[in-house]
Amino acid sequence: MDQHEHGPLAGFTVGVTAARRADELIALLRRRGAAVVHGPALRIVPLADDTELLAATKEIIGSTPDVVVATTAIGFRGWIEAAEGWGHGAELLDALRGVELLARGPKVKGAVRAAGLTESWSPSSESMAEVLDRLLAEGVDGRRIALQLHGEPLPGFVEALTAAGATVLGVPVYRWMPPEDLGPLDRLVDAILSGAVDAVAFTSAPAAASLFARAGERGVRDRVVEALRHEVLAVCVGPVTALPLQAEGIPTHQPERFRLGPLVQLLCTELPARSLALPVAGHRVEIRGHAVLVDGELRPVPPAGMALLGLLARKPGWVVSRADLLRALPGAGRDEHAVETAMARLRASLGAPKLIQTVVKRGYRLSLDPLADEPRTP
Repeated sequence: MDQHEHGPLAGFTVGVTAARRADELIALLRRRGAAVVHGPALRIVPLADDTELLAATKEIIGSTPDVVVATTAIGFRGWIEAAEGWGHGAELLDALRGVELLARGPKVKGAVRAAGLTESWSPSSESMAEVLDRLLAEGVDGRRIALQLHGEPLPGFVEALTAAGATVLGVPVYRWMPPEDLGPLDRLVDAILSGAVDAVAFTSAPAAASLFARAGERGVRDRVVEALRHEVLAVCVGPVTALPLQAEGIPTHQPERFRLGPLVQLLCTELPARSLALPVAGHRVEIRGHAVLVDGELRPVPPAGMALLGLLARKPGWVVSRADLLRALPGAGRDEHAVETAMARLRASLGAPKLIQTVVKRGYRLSLDPLADEPRTP
């Protein structure tokens, strides 16, 4: 069984905070072998009856802006549907036909065209930074720009346009709110704290902020931040999403293209690179988050076994005492017999008992091959 058969993410667990398009992201991860902990940090609340959206719509109909920026497909569709519900749909579409209409990415472009409109331009990068660069290069002094908001601030975007002389009208189509059921999010927070996830995938800045807010409500915010700084990989779909994490000093990884597919491919590269590979008793052993590859064969290992193996791997070839191993076991108490039980199960899980040697009256050691190199990553 090689990596192509079991998937590049087999043996790893990834946390997902997304609400919108979560099913798509989870399917991509599982297709590549990952286990997933889904803790939606947000829910989308449409503003079809919201006075702010109605007021912005009437203002655009009454005084057509020079530029309209559509940022999300779901938001643009929701805006048109809300206008139709108020009886202003035809008027809004007429107004939008006479403006420079910028669509951030292919999905937004599709929503624009589905409404019978044609975009003036769409960035290849799907980046709001590229949209901003284009507007500033064109010159915005004295121009009115309507910006379809998508539930979160756009750091620096409005400020840069305003500083360059534009008048910016926000169009708030929907808002992000905390989830109605906090249970899944709490389980994700617990998984981050316990090291039960190897990475967390973030697809929006509000989701990251909401995760920290919930952790703060539970009194564990600092611990969550610390875990994401050191043990748990934080992967973000783009630079705007990464901002709340970077503000906490958390290192982030981002794909070159700000899409879900490249985000998953980045995980497929980064997580295996963090695993530990060792030559042990004539076998190649690669230690992943909740499983081990023994000569390329995936061997699931229970948490207690992973705790023991992790400690042995940090001291490859050295004898580790039962007392030290006992301290590594989650909730084992003071009975060293728990180490023997967990070790027996670990050996059975690995399918190669000689990988771990018992050193009488001293403890256990990984049977590191003679003249083996230092621990390496694959």
